[in-house]
Amino acid sequence: MKLHASLLVAAAAAALSLSAHAQSAKPDLAKGSASYGAVCVACHAADGNSTTPANPKLAQQHPEYLIKQLQEYKSGKRKNAIMQGMAASLSDDDMRNIAYWLASQKAKEGFASDAELVKLGERIYRGGLADRGIAACAGCHSPNGAGIPSQFPHIAGQHAEYTETQLRHFRDGSRANNPQMAGVAAKMTDREIKAVSDYIAGLR
Repeated sequence: MKLHASLLVAAAAAALSLSAHAQSAKPDLAKGSASYGAVCVACHAADGNSTTPANPKLAQQHPEYLIKQLQEYKSGKRKNAIMQGMAASLSDDDMRNIAYWLASQKAKEGFASDAELVKLGERIYRGGLADRGIAACAGCHSPNGAGIPSQFPHIAGQHAEYTETQLRHFRDGSRANNPQMAGVAAKMTDREIKAVSDYIAGLR
């Protein structure tokens, strides 16, 4: 009986310890908002919906994806002089708080700009180009561009200029933090990259 009681006490203590850890691991959205306002707002806008086409919209992005990108900027695995400088000042807690705060913000819809080119973009996004071994974007990023949490980012409504730049960087190897995307982009022409980027910008 004493052994049984001791085991119950130990189990209860372990459960309390795990609960305390879970509580401490929860993101602090107020701190995330404050950190975002101090470090990120100038380029990504007050609510994460950047109005500058070269800077990505971050609102409603999956927090796991944002944390990964910030960590890789900090380590140098993903190259960008401005972002590496910004991420260098952030702790793991800062990154988590900012990422979850951004995930709580609503993304604003974007729009496509080239009616003819967007038809090619839709074809690539939804069906890929089988004869060239280019997979459909929808397979990973979902038909509506919402992505899959912790695996593939939300891309619907993203600035076409930003998406096009990233695809080019994947293709030329200057962005080397995702071999899967590098493999896809390596097979795409400039026109195809531009087309799918424009289509994604207007995706709902």
